[in-house]
Amino acid sequence: MNFNQFIAILLARKKIALFILVTTVLTTLAVSLILPKTYKATATLILNYTGADPVSGAVVPAQLVPGYMATQVDIINSHNVALNVIDTLGLDKQAEAIAMFNKATKGEGNVRDWLADLLLKNLDVKPSRESSVINLDYENANPKFAADLANAFADAYIQTNLKFKVDPSKQTAEWFNNQVKTLRDDLAKAQTKLSAYQREKGIVSIEEHFDVENTRLAELSSQLVGAQSQSLDKSSRQQQASRGKSLEESPDILSNPLIQNLKAELTRAESKIADLGQRLSSNHPQYQSAMAEAQSLRSKLERELKTAGSSLGSAANISQRLESDLRASLATQKNKVLLINQQRDELLRLQRDVENSQKVLDMAMQRYSQSNMAGQSNQTEVAILNPATAPTDPSKPKVFLNMLISIFMGTMLAVGIALLAEMLDRRVRTPEDILNWAEIPLLGVIPPTKLVRQPWFKRIGGNRKNTTKSFDYKVSKAGIK
Repeated sequence: MNFNQFIAILLARKKIALFILVTTVLTTLAVSLILPKTYKATATLILNYTGADPVSGAVVPAQLVPGYMATQVDIINSHNVALNVIDTLGLDKQAEAIAMFNKATKGEGNVRDWLADLLLKNLDVKPSRESSVINLDYENANPKFAADLANAFADAYIQTNLKFKVDPSKQTAEWFNNQVKTLRDDLAKAQTKLSAYQREKGIVSIEEHFDVENTRLAELSSQLVGAQSQSLDKSSRQQQASRGKSLEESPDILSNPLIQNLKAELTRAESKIADLGQRLSSNHPQYQSAMAEAQSLRSKLERELKTAGSSLGSAANISQRLESDLRASLATQKNKVLLINQQRDELLRLQRDVENSQKVLDMAMQRYSQSNMAGQSNQTEVAILNPATAPTDPSKPKVFLNMLISIFMGTMLAVGIALLAEMLDRRVRTPEDILNWAEIPLLGVIPPTKLVRQPWFKRIGGNRKNTTKSFDYKVSKAGIK
């Protein structure tokens, strides 16, 4: 079918096409005028999703914004928010709502759930693509009721959002409060153990006590080294004397001033005897007196040498006893220091237990304070940018738009029905129809002419004369009839 055939069909079926078009437009107009008017109220919300929390300081990452916006839209469309709207406006207690519920469900189910589902059907939530604004639209036959419901949904969403934010913080704060009580008890037990141990061991300052005892241990160790050296020296001298060496050659004798004085006096007395022996006889009283004095000095020297020899053994014994005492004192002091070390380790362990318990308690107290503050916060990242107002113009039905749509749809329907009628009753409209359907050669085309009608007085009796004959071909599969 070419364009000329299409136009010819439309011209031939123009009556039915015009009828369909006019019927469609008039029907749409009538329905649009009959339908009840619906008003749409819009409340605008803004979400501050990049703001920091006033308590914790947490910031929503930028990559979570698309999911965040979609989540907020789902929350607004949730059954829980609708139930909050019903409770706020008291819709479930209105007699008209209860009557509608009983009529629709025959009293089965819950009126609040039924009303929530009914309200959500007329709610439309549209987030902005380029900003953090959400438009909340609600449609109803009553413009004021539509505005009230839009504002109620906005308030209910804000309260629900705040509840989702506050309730976990309250639960966390309650849990931390219980943990703080337990941690306080643990800290008290640790402090009690530490105090009891200090009282049992008599520890006032473990570090000062350890320093004193450690210093004493160092002093005893130094004294023992000195005593061992002295004892070794005196034992060596005693052994030298016992091996037959001259006692006078002993360092102790050589350093003894009394023996050295006696030796000097004896030497002078012997020199005097030698001098008197040259001048006097051995029986002379002076010579005898010098001999007696020398003998007395010699006796004193021998006594002092014996005393010095016996003192070497006594000194060696004393040095050994001193070394033994110092060794025992050093061992005792070592055990004491080891005991103090053990006590210090135990005391440090108990102190660490107290410090760890205190740190855990401080952390728990900090988290409890933070959670408690967050649980008492009434701030949310959602705010009403523009509250809904009662609209003056209805949103539905849109008569002008419906008429445009009906004209377009009516035109399409009229053309379709015209083509369908032509397919059911196919006729020759153009020369191409003869070529396509009859499959015979076309010899010529007689252009159509207008009919000239006779005056009415010449057509009385049923006589009608045409100046030019017109003809119409009816095409069938058998050919032209």
